[in-house]
Amino acid sequence: MAGHSAAKRPAASARVRGRPRSTRAHAAILDATLALLAEKGYERLTVEDVAAAAGVGKATIYRRWASKAPLVIAAYAQLPGLVPPDTGSVADDLTALLQSFARILAATPLPRVLPILAGECLHDPELSKLLVPINRERRRPLFAILERAVGRGELPAGVDLGAAADLVVGPIMTRIYFTGEPVRARDIRSFVEAALFGICRVQAGTSVRPRRHRGRKS
Repeated sequence: MAGHSAAKRPAASARVRGRPRSTRAHAAILDATLALLAEKGYERLTVEDVAAAAGVGKATIYRRWASKAPLVIAAYAQLPGLVPPDTGSVADDLTALLQSFARILAATPLPRVLPILAGECLHDPELSKLLVPINRERRRPLFAILERAVGRGELPAGVDLGAAADLVVGPIMTRIYFTGEPVRARDIRSFVEAALFGICRVQAGTSVRPRRHRGRKS
């Protein structure tokens, strides 16, 4: 019995030691996928390339993801998300949120990856089906801020929140998709105030204006 017990110990120990390696491999695969997606685009990205860059075998990747689309979505989903601040002012909340977004854009491949995925989704239903729910979830912090602003009377009660959200992020998306100009934190406040000016007048006759905290500058 003692012999059997001793023989089993190394296998159990190997399994315990294998878990960190598995975690590191998982992270290396996702990091490699994101980097190669930004470098090569979706169409030219291959599982073979990812395996080579991550230092794993293709079988390791296929055990986790059935095809390229879910692998790419998993890599995209690991990018940092946003947390909605609650300062009591819609202008300050949106400014803080979008400044955090600007920092993410500066520190990650997101500005390259977003246009690539958006273009690919136009003719890849599988990728689009996987991407849409993630992007919807990523917009929740923005909607939370706008909903609170409606509740405080800073925005019109009947405002179209989807249209309002689009107005808020529109200047940033324009830079990402079209001009290539960097999104700088110092530009955000002017974007926010212009968007709120339009949102508050989207319904005829409204005179509601967003509250501004005196003494705060961005």
